[in-house]
Amino acid sequence: MERDVIIACDFPSKKQFNQFIIHFKKEKPFLKIGYQLFYAVGKEFITKLINDGYRIFLDLKLHDIPNTVEEGIKHLVTLGIDFITIHAAGGMKMMEAAVKGVKGTRTKILAVTQLTSISQEILEKELLIDRKIADVVHHYALSALEAGVHGVVCSGQECQYIKEKISNDLICVTPGIRLDDHKNDQMRTSTPRGARMNKSNFIVVGRPITRANNPLEAYHQFKKEFTKG
Repeated sequence: MERDVIIACDFPSKKQFNQFIIHFKKEKPFLKIGYQLFYAVGKEFITKLINDGYRIFLDLKLHDIPNTVEEGIKHLVTLGIDFITIHAAGGMKMMEAAVKGVKGTRTKILAVTQLTSISQEILEKELLIDRKIADVVHHYALSALEAGVHGVVCSGQECQYIKEKISNDLICVTPGIRLDDHKNDQMRTSTPRGARMNKSNFIVVGRPITRANNPLEAYHQFKKEFTKG
């Protein structure tokens, strides 16, 4: 089973990204590019990163009517990205359309179940979903599987159930990873070791690496604890 650390590059500009990535010299870590940076740098910069040897997780969390999602994805897959995200809350037809959009390419679709910033209280009081958050995540993961989606984004708290009870073939990508209790705006966090024990395939780490005094050292620490225990 492939296991790796993905760095969340949530920078507002190309300049700040370049100031960060220079710490890695000849290393080519797996990078997550969200809409903050994507809107700033555009498709051409993503192509350059891929040509330079980086694997790219394009985290745009698409959520729209099925045809719009499918057609948008058809344009994005021409970049050669590894992963692209959609919201599972968009429903089965939307997820099926997303899968059609990547057909014949190397790009895999990941369905976001519930953001790791969502708590049980937010789920009930703001989203009006009167179910346990784990049950919602598991249901969305099952729907994603039935729609042909390649993997899901979920917290470390739900990954093991998904792997053991829904499908071991679903890629599990786990954000909200911390070495300590500094949650920032995340609610459902996990440690690298916890995510590994819960059978996550990839962990996504942002600020604990991007804002570290020594980003390369921090990256190696997360990678060691996640991939080697």
